[in-house]
Amino acid sequence: MKKTKPLKNWVKQLQQVQKSQDSKAFAELFDYFAPRVKSFLIRSGASNSMAEDCAQEVMATVWLKAHLFDPSRASVSTWIFTIARNKNIDALRKQRRPEPEDLTWGPESEPEAADILTLQQETEQLRLAMSALPDAQQALLQKAYFGDLSHREIAIETGLPLGTIKSRLRLALDKLRQTMR
Repeated sequence: MKKTKPLKNWVKQLQQVQKSQDSKAFAELFDYFAPRVKSFLIRSGASNSMAEDCAQEVMATVWLKAHLFDPSRASVSTWIFTIARNKNIDALRKQRRPEPEDLTWGPESEPEAADILTLQQETEQLRLAMSALPDAQQALLQKAYFGDLSHREIAIETGLPLGTIKSRLRLALDKLRQTMR
């Protein structure tokens, strides 16, 4: 039966990086964590090259922000993998954001008459469906979708519990869906 080595306590190395920017201690951290972070990122859906780039950024962040590590709040691996998760999320968001050259510039083409008519009919149907809702649900929908308020902001403004806000909005949207079919 194969014996497993006990996990190394990485706090000492990270504290050496914190105190004196010890490159030898950082090299140990890097050699151990970089391949594991890359593997974690690939399992999370990142491409090989994106995982490699992201792992490099994670380890650079570990070097630059070692002073923020607090062993009473998390283990070294938890801290590093949290950084990795956040870097991965940032990279995915950046990947999905359109580049300026992908955005259309100038006036948009005029919509077709049929599209205008369809939109007018759907707008009227929505107005009628909204008017059939109880006043309390109408008011919440107005605040959430036309007033751009978050559920929490609506709860603060109305004095209603957050769960009540969410339930009433869910009910109102269900009724609208049924009416709009």
